[in-house]
Amino acid sequence: MTKTRGPWTIHDERTVFESPWMQVREFDVTRPDGKPGVYGVMSPRNLALAILPVHADGTITLVGQHRFPLDRYSWEIPEGGGPLGEDAMDGARRELKEETGLAADHWHEILQLDLSNSITDERAIGYLATGLHPGEPEPEGTEVLLTRSPHFLDALDEAMSGQITDALTVAMLLRAYYMAQQGLLAAGLADVMLRR
Repeated sequence: MTKTRGPWTIHDERTVFESPWMQVREFDVTRPDGKPGVYGVMSPRNLALAILPVHADGTITLVGQHRFPLDRYSWEIPEGGGPLGEDAMDGARRELKEETGLAADHWHEILQLDLSNSITDERAIGYLATGLHPGEPEPEGTEVLLTRSPHFLDALDEAMSGQITDALTVAMLLRAYYMAQQGLLAAGLADVMLRR
C-alpha cells in the first residue's frame, strides 16, 4: 500500500485509538531524510469553531472555564466544535447560544486556521458576531462556565500580555484588530472596537 504524502513515503497506516471525539492514526513511513519512522496524527471528529461576539459598545463576551488537558482555568471567546459535514455557521450559532445565551443578527467569517498542524489535522473557522441579543446559556454537562465582558481593546491587551493564552482567542482578537485598523469592518463597528 505504499503511497506518498509530500516528501514522506507511507508504507502502512493503522488506527490506534478512537473515541466519539477523535481518532489517532499511526503511519509507518520513510522520512524525507530516507530513514524509517512512525508518524502519529490525531484527527478530531469536529471542526473547531470560534466566535468573537462584539457588542454595540465595543465590549466582547469572554467565557471562562477549566480546561481538563491543561488543568488550568482559561478565559476565551466562545468556542466549540461542529460535526464534520455540518454547516459551520449552524455550529457557531449553537456554540454561542450554549456558552453565553447570545444570539446574533450578523455573522462574518474572519479566520480559518490549522491548529497544531504537526500532530493534528484539526481545522478552525472563526466568526465575528454582531447585533447581539441576550438569552439563557445552555451549557453542556461537561461545562461550568462564567462570562465577562471587557472592552475589545482590554481583551486584546490581555492576550498580548499573556493573560489570555488560548490560541483561537488570541488569533481572533488579532485578526479583528487588523481588520478594524485596515478598514475591513463597518466604520461604526471599527470605531467602537478601537475606542475605549
